[in-house]
Amino acid sequence: MPRLRLLGGIALLAVSATGCGMAAAAPDREATVPAEPTRIDFVDPATVAGLAPRTLTEGESAGRHVHISYPELPGAARLNALLRQEAERELRDFHDTTSAVDSLPRPELNVDWQLAAAGDVVGVRLRTGEYRGADWGNATRTFWYDRHTGRATGSAGLLAGTDALREVSRLVRNGLKERGPDVDRDQVSAERGKLDSMAFNADGDLVVEFDDCQIGPCSLGRLAVAVPAAKVTPLLSPTGLRAQQSVRESARQVARAAYTPKRSVPAAASDRAGTVDCAAVKCVALTFDDGPGPYTAELLDVLREAGARATFFPVGSGVAAEPELLRRMRDEGHLVGNHTWDHRDLSRLPTSKIADQLGRAGDAVAAAIGQRPTLVRAPYGEVSLDVRNVARERKLSLVGWDVDSRDRQGGEPAEIAARTVRQAHPGAIVLMHDLDRTAVDAVPGILEELQGKGYAFVTVPELYGTAGMQAGRVYTSGIGPSRKEPLT
Repeated sequence: MPRLRLLGGIALLAVSATGCGMAAAAPDREATVPAEPTRIDFVDPATVAGLAPRTLTEGESAGRHVHISYPELPGAARLNALLRQEAERELRDFHDTTSAVDSLPRPELNVDWQLAAAGDVVGVRLRTGEYRGADWGNATRTFWYDRHTGRATGSAGLLAGTDALREVSRLVRNGLKERGPDVDRDQVSAERGKLDSMAFNADGDLVVEFDDCQIGPCSLGRLAVAVPAAKVTPLLSPTGLRAQQSVRESARQVARAAYTPKRSVPAAASDRAGTVDCAAVKCVALTFDDGPGPYTAELLDVLREAGARATFFPVGSGVAAEPELLRRMRDEGHLVGNHTWDHRDLSRLPTSKIADQLGRAGDAVAAAIGQRPTLVRAPYGEVSLDVRNVARERKLSLVGWDVDSRDRQGGEPAEIAARTVRQAHPGAIVLMHDLDRTAVDAVPGILEELQGKGYAFVTVPELYGTAGMQAGRVYTSGIGPSRKEPLT
């Protein structure tokens, strides 16, 4: 994959990625392209038993905005290692080529994922976005794991060797003729890294994706070609054949499933709200961002034992992968908010993409717990006027914080706990994360110290009592200035 050229052209990916439709070629063409041929129907991660999202992030004050997410699957150690190496490489390269800055806008790296297949062969599509001060640029890589052989590979592993890769390159170049002179077809070759994102559509056609600006103007956005199954099947490796069959079978199962219409869902609320009067009792709201993580279940155990409630702001892609943890939050009296779909800095996005980030994440939470979140925390705490306006339209209140535990900056659990307790005050909103061992280990000390001082731990809306929270407003504390309209 060539380094991203950040000149513009961002493609919006929903649950399924639909590419630029090319006019159907004549029957004797070698790469016949049907309507919406580059659509990839991704597998619902909640249907894959044992799958867990993993995340690499950097703190809000680190000088860079970083959020890298990838899946970890049971019984796929080599794939897990490969994905971890890719995530670490992305982070290392980003550090090597950017500088941490104290002012806005900060450089941003964001990596999210989808499952292109999840049967005998697993396909994981990583989508990288980078911002270096000009505009977003996006790139994709798709990795494959064959459970029959135990082998993890890049997309080239779907094909039966170098000759097959050359033939697919030729078929792709032929298909690109329909795109006109703006596309540089000579950039398509069997050279290493050129065709690093390949998957199958529901018909078994091979979908070949290109990065933004890789073979044409950035204004083209996502550019992809579908090579028909009849042409590509003879070129597939045994792993490729199994992957193709897995995708086809998955598509048949989806087609047979009964359609369930969307139903209205109530607003998210703690079923224990109102049991504490924060006008009479010292209240603190613990909030946890970026999960679910590997220690979220343990954190819930700690909160339950202490009789404490919290507000969780999970990332939508993680919610889709581990909905059972969200249901446990709901059932144990906690409140679930919205932290966008994949943790991009909303203040840099146009309103349509802000709405998509909030809408997809809200839908994921609603599907998991039967309640739609009414609170949102903007990634990195970056809020613009557009973010506030979209939040207002979607009836979402924006939640900041006035106590930063700085748990993402490392240190011993006791240090994190002591720092948090020192800053705590009645009405405080405390920022924490449920991704790291040290952060979760700090929570028992925070609970013990503050409960000993007479504090109760409640969800964010409980801080505001009967006054409630208004859509589009930013709330950073349950006392004083936070009740006024803040400047953003």
